[in-house]
Formats: sequence, C-alpha cells, structure tokens
Amino acid sequence: MPEGHTIHRAARDHAELLQGKTLAATSPQGRFTDGAAKIDGAVLSGTSAIGKHLLYHFDNGQVLHLHLGLGGYFRIYQQPVDPPREVTRLRLEGPTHALDIIGPNTCELIPEADLPALRMRYGPDLLSDMPEPARAIAAIRKSRAPIARLLMDQKVISGIGNIYRAEILWLRGLNPMTPGREISEEALKGLWDEMRELLQLGVETNAIITNGRPKKGEPITERTNIFAAETCPRCATEIEKSKLSGRTLYHCPTCQA
Repeated sequence: MPEGHTIHRAARDHAELLQGKTLAATSPQGRFTDGAAKIDGAVLSGTSAIGKHLLYHFDNGQVLHLHLGLGGYFRIYQQPVDPPREVTRLRLEGPTHALDIIGPNTCELIPEADLPALRMRYGPDLLSDMPEPARAIAAIRKSRAPIARLLMDQKVISGIGNIYRAEILWLRGLNPMTPGREISEEALKGLWDEMRELLQLGVETNAIITNGRPKKGEPITERTNIFAAETCPRCATEIEKSKLSGRTLYHCPTCQA
C-alpha cells in the first residue's frame, strides 16, 4: 500500500498535468459509470491528499475520493493514448495526458461541502500545510495500545505505513510495543517532527529515504536502516521480526530495548 508521501507526490504530479483542464471521464470497467458521468466534461480545479487518500476537486462541486489500498495503482499516459484496459476503474483524459486508475479500494464522489467531515474521520496528516500534532499526540497519550499499532492507525495519524513505522521507531530508539500513554508529550513531539521531515523528503525525492539526505547529483533510490534488514546498522544485533495487526514488525532488541 502506498505510504503518505507517495499520495501527496501523486497529488502534486497529477495537478501539474491535469489541473485547469476540461477532462473526459469514463469507466471502462463499468463499476464507476455513474460517477464518471458526473465529472465528464468538468474542469479539474485542484488536487489534495489526506494521508493515504487522494482527492481530485472539480469545478462542479464534486470531489473524487480515492484510496488505492493494497492493489490499486495509477498509470499516466501522454496523448495520443491507446484505449484503456478493461480493468481500468476510471480514466480521466485531458488534452495532453490521460490518467488511468486501476484497482482502487475506494473510488467515490463526494460533495465539496462534505470534505471537512471526511478529514475528521482520519488523524492529522503529517504532510498537511496546517499540521495538527497536538491532536495526534493527545490521541496517542490516551491509548494503552502499542506505539507501533498507533502509528499505523490512520484514525490516529495519517500517512505512516509499515516502512516508515519501522524506520522512525528505530531512529527514535523506541520499543515498538511501548503503550502510547507511557510516551512523554516531548518524545511524541520529536517523533512527529521527524516523521514529518522524513515524509517531506519522500515527497521531494519520490522515494523512501531514512538514512540521510542524498547529496547533490547522487542517484535517488530507496534507502532504509532496518526495514527488511538482517542486522542493525548501529549495533550489528540481529533484527527481530514479528507480526502486529497482520503486518511484519521490524525492530532492534538492543537499540529499541
């Protein structure tokens, strides 16, 4: 499942290609025919994101809400484009580019007026222009659940996935099973700030990089510390792998004791 930086990067990239353009909307798969008809011929006025949720704002007051889930993905094509694949849930086609949305977990239209309610269904977005760390910190400090579970709970905080979870807890030296209520407000503020910085770097580079900003001219590739690693790069201890809420949890039993 794409993490928050990927969705915010997609919002930015898709706006650069399609914003301000009149778009043709079709549903080759047939599962979004009525929705496509409501935005066919509308102008895309902007895009935004809430954690792992992508929003396309149209000038007729409709908002396309997407959540890719585990199997969904995008395809961007330059005009002229070939006919879409039959599995394409929605094609948005402008004069220079077309966007195909395939296999999303959520693909729905909501009125622009309902956006505030949608935003409040999820925790504060780490990449928001108006971040709300206090709301996330308060939710964590009320909970007996382990911090590793809380970071992945999109109702607590929006944008963190399994890779960033492993990396940020290691960077901060936090035991992933520590209950949220046992972590100080100061420590959680530091955790928020570092998560936000890492996701901002992810948007900038379009890659998950958690072990230092790339130098100028250096190739951009995904670079992590302990995720899917065998040993800790700091102390050489074997990385422990366990399951939490159905996802693999990585941590160093020495550095995160």
